Amino acid sequence: MPNVDYALMYVTDDSIRDDNNFFTILEGALKGGATIIQLREKTCDTLTFYQRALRCKELCSTYGIPLIINDRLDIALAIHADGVHIGQTDMPYNVARRLLGNSKIIGLSVSNKKQAEHQDAQAADYIGISPIFSTNTKTTDLARPLGLLGLKEIRALYTKPIVCIGGIHKNNTKEIIENGADGIAVVSAISKAEDPEAATKELKEIVCKTGTN
Repeated sequence: MPNVDYALMYVTDDSIRDDNNFFTILEGALKGGATIIQLREKTCDTLTFYQRALRCKELCSTYGIPLIINDRLDIALAIHADGVHIGQTDMPYNVARRLLGNSKIIGLSVSNKKQAEHQDAQAADYIGISPIFSTNTKTTDLARPLGLLGLKEIRALYTKPIVCIGGIHKNNTKEIIENGADGIAVVSAISKAEDPEAATKELKEIVCKTGTN
């Protein structure tokens, strides 16, 4: 398994249908220091997803940054992505691992302590605590926010990287890292920023500075 830096994951914003805008923001995130990209598309057809994924892979490869695909193993395999991120109701972890092999990244969303203790989470390369705070970006299937207390509880029983997502911005990033997360995953903090590159840079700086304290 390659050594992956989970400090700052940009999760692409699937509400942006215009490709020029979509890829301008993605490149801004890459220039600003995003350490891993997750392509998340919940509403488009497979062909559109595949074509967008191909372009994402090309761009991420240019910057030497890993690209993982949310949920869709077929897309990940088709474009030779660096891995996938799966949720509790997606493809089972052991099936995903069998299909992707041991050299790919597999992350798993967890929303509570029980899920973090489960063998699938323990076997995954990292877990994504979702949501850490309340968020408007993803409005369906959301569990109750775990908060910093929930993060601390999971940190105590989980030895691999923890990435938090949900309601994260520059003013609460520091406390997330201080309470045990290895990194943050953001959508709108970058995609809706006036200057995505500058916003990414600022978030990355907070994570790195806090992580070394």
